[in-house]
Amino acid sequence: MAELCEQAVLMAGEGWEGYRLLDSGHGRKLESFGGFQFIRPEPQAMWSPRLPAWQADGEFIPGSDEDGGGRWQLSPDVPEIGWQTEWNEVRFAVQPTPFRHLQYFPDMAPVWEWMGDQLEGCEDAETLNLFGYTGVGSLALSQYGRVTHVDASKKSVAQARENAALSDMEERPIRWLVDDAAKFTAREVRRGNRYDGIILDPPKFGRGPKNETWRLEEGLPGLIADCRQLLDRESRFLFLTVYAVRMSSLSLGGLLAEYFADLPGTIEHGDLAVREAGKGARLLPTAIFARWSNKG
Repeated sequence: MAELCEQAVLMAGEGWEGYRLLDSGHGRKLESFGGFQFIRPEPQAMWSPRLPAWQADGEFIPGSDEDGGGRWQLSPDVPEIGWQTEWNEVRFAVQPTPFRHLQYFPDMAPVWEWMGDQLEGCEDAETLNLFGYTGVGSLALSQYGRVTHVDASKKSVAQARENAALSDMEERPIRWLVDDAAKFTAREVRRGNRYDGIILDPPKFGRGPKNETWRLEEGLPGLIADCRQLLDRESRFLFLTVYAVRMSSLSLGGLLAEYFADLPGTIEHGDLAVREAGKGARLLPTAIFARWSNKG
């Protein structure tokens, strides 16, 4: 029986050459993305900044709603077509988007490393990336075997394919699918398919390619139930991240504990965070997660 660890776990990223969290405070954060510096809103940065002044190439000005609206103010020095950076062997495009992101989530770096650790010794792994966005996680997983990448956005999947080309990984065994994640997973259950690992990063609210509506609190239990059916006693992991919700990671852990009770392994939950660069570096929380691991 998978055991739920009640004590929360911290997964903290330290940054790398292509990304640094330079400072945070007063509801904002200052980050370096491949040589360009940006200011973005960050409600969890409730403390004061450490640096006396912030110099940036761009700032995202949030709108009046709570759903991520707003606009960028960018320096002419920021390339309109974006630029490239890398994480380990994965190379990918970076560009400010209307949703305040820059086409990838740098706080996921420790998750990409963790998934690799879980797959150690697993030959020709079969993994699934739901809500896969621009594919950095899928490309990281592809060194261990076949990957199925699912996202409802044609634009995101197209960018994921471009990132595969930038990384010289076009020949990797990756299926790039534009599909509704919940519907795809349900079909995989009916087909009797299985995976060695699943990562999913569902939004609070979203729409599928055929205008399907997704609401996290309503859809997540059923999605986790289907993901469980795609895993077995030989599978290695499931990793669930959730952003911008008013809930505890313990609730995510409890959800996994319900559906994974008949499998061996361990269920953990906690916070994703990024550590600031420099002296007196603080940890900035970014998301909550729950994970099931089973290395045998």
